[in-house]
Amino acid sequence: MSLLISVESAEFTFLKEKTESTAGNLSVQLDKLDKAGYIKITKSFRGKRPLTTCEITQTGLQAFESYVENLKNYIK
Repeated sequence: MSLLISVESAEFTFLKEKTESTAGNLSVQLDKLDKAGYIKITKSFRGKRPLTTCEITQTGLQAFESYVENLKNYIK
């Protein structure tokens, strides 16, 4: 989620590289975030190759901000 806040959208390969996740694990986590309405997943093609792009939704942004605020309060 924190990666998606700083960009308009991110490709699956970028997220996989930055999180050092396996493709399978990342796919499962992205699917959960998509079903929760926190991200939007777009599947398309670049030439003949599949392209999966993710972007954070307003709901996801609010949930992440709430999470960060709760962490700050916990630390105090």
